[in-house]
Amino acid sequence: MAAIVTHAAPLATGPVLITVAYFAVYYALHLRVLRTKRRLRREYRARGEDFDRYLSRDRGMLAADRCVLNMLEHMPPFVCLLWLHVVFVSPLGATVAGSAYLATRVVYPFLLGSSLGTRLPWRLLVATYAGYGVLLYLAAALCVVACGWLA
Repeated sequence: MAAIVTHAAPLATGPVLITVAYFAVYYALHLRVLRTKRRLRREYRARGEDFDRYLSRDRGMLAADRCVLNMLEHMPPFVCLLWLHVVFVSPLGATVAGSAYLATRVVYPFLLGSSLGTRLPWRLLVATYAGYGVLLYLAAALCVVACGWLA
């Protein structure tokens, strides 16, 4: 007979919603890549040219890729630090920090713009450094609790 699984600890609703929203934004950015790729294929086909997605220097394709890759490269530290913070520090603190971090990822594509040139726009540093700050907070708070520095 199968045992019924119950949770002894209260469910951390905020961090769960932040995690789900984070992945939703990630996959929405993938849709942007797909739309950009399909648009470029149509444009190239209309000109009688072949479109190679990986050799293309199209600025719109580069911007769409940059948004996905930026989110992907920070996904492991964010998700790990968020959930370690939930378990060892505070679900509320993780919710607030996770919300702030998610906001930096949501505004990133808007700050980047629809095309990427040879230089990243300075306004992009707002989202980038704010995101780094949230990750630093999550890591530092975890270290403080783990090392017992506030005990």
